Amino acid sequence: MQAKLQTSLMQTAPSLLKLARSVFFVSAACLGPLQTAAATELTTVWEQALNHDAQLKASQAQITAAKERTFQANSANGLNVSATASAIESLTDTNKTANNFSFNPSIGAQLNYPLYRPQNLANIESSKLQLLLSETQLAQAEMELMVRVSQAYFDVLAAQDSIALLRAQKRAISEQLASAKRNFEVGTATITDQQEAQARFDLVIAQEIAAENDLDVKKAALATLTGQATEKVRGLAAKNNTLPTLTEPEAQWVAQAGESSFAVRLSKVATELAKREIDRSVAAKKPTVDIVSNLGLSRSSSTIPGLISRSASAGVQMTVPIFNGGALDSRQREAIALLDKSENELLANQRVAAQASRSVYKKLSSGIAQVKALQQAEKSSQLALDSNQLGYQVGVRINIDVLNAQQQLFSTQRDLARARYEVLLDNLRLRQAVGTLNATDLKAVSALLTEER
Repeated sequence: MQAKLQTSLMQTAPSLLKLARSVFFVSAACLGPLQTAAATELTTVWEQALNHDAQLKASQAQITAAKERTFQANSANGLNVSATASAIESLTDTNKTANNFSFNPSIGAQLNYPLYRPQNLANIESSKLQLLLSETQLAQAEMELMVRVSQAYFDVLAAQDSIALLRAQKRAISEQLASAKRNFEVGTATITDQQEAQARFDLVIAQEIAAENDLDVKKAALATLTGQATEKVRGLAAKNNTLPTLTEPEAQWVAQAGESSFAVRLSKVATELAKREIDRSVAAKKPTVDIVSNLGLSRSSSTIPGLISRSASAGVQMTVPIFNGGALDSRQREAIALLDKSENELLANQRVAAQASRSVYKKLSSGIAQVKALQQAEKSSQLALDSNQLGYQVGVRINIDVLNAQQQLFSTQRDLARARYEVLLDNLRLRQAVGTLNATDLKAVSALLTEER
């Protein structure tokens, strides 16, 4: 009886194996997130975030303020006109005359045009650097937002992948559970096989619930950046093996980070600003030359009633600072100390940028190698599962062997999907570390994310 049953199983094994492979090909097709025609692209999410992110809007407002400061600095070298008006009533009482009341209204205008004010010139240069600083901070904020959006996007993608893989695993375990029940009914397997499959099925149900909750959390995090709910996102096709390449050596990336990373750029501008502060403190000790002019019109009722007086004056005025308690010298010493501080901060930021780029480069390099290794591991796991399923059908493998092989395959597929996303993210992070990340880089990543499954 046992021999006949084994012969029957061996005859039906090829068809069962074909069915099992079909199930797992469907599982492999679910490597990417659940997709619909309305799935959102990475570039679309980025554009939504550009219009919503509060940090970015704050940097944009800072640029507007910096432009106004530049205008203010330039206006200090322009014509300055002011007007005055007064109405004075007075009472004069002497021991020789009666009380004398007088009412004296007057109006006047003052014009001032700077001819030579070195401190104003230093202020103009400083305002230009402040504007450059704000523009650099905006570019940095845009770059950081790009990475934050990409991270949130891939978090959603990974969460969707986890659910898809768990559902595929649940289907496979369900098939194995049904097979264990049939084998137990015909007496070719023990109740243990059925119980093991049932336990694994219950576990994957619990994992699916947790994965669905995790997906909701990741979607909420993405919506915080974009201001809009995103139901589906586009992911990598199952057979898309395109990976970033590292054509330039590590030393080149490190050197570039030390020169062009945003932290270094900001420090360089801050150093130039510190130099301008020294110029301003020196300029404050220099003379100033202005063209000044005054116009006046007044009427007096105290001496000759109805008397109207007109006055006008114009000339060149020079002001020479002589002594102000040592404040100017103190400001100059302060500016020199702040320049020393800025130069050391620049040096520190160059070292930090170099180390950051080196770390990301190595992480990306190892990530690319890891993806290739996991791709091979996926093939091996699939072969191992096929062998265990066939062995189970012919009686040389037990149910737990098949369940473990299934778990190994799905774990490998999950790790592979996450490793691919991490490589794409590290590719963006490396460009961020050297200060070259831009929308073109993001579009290149987005182009790899298709709905094909």
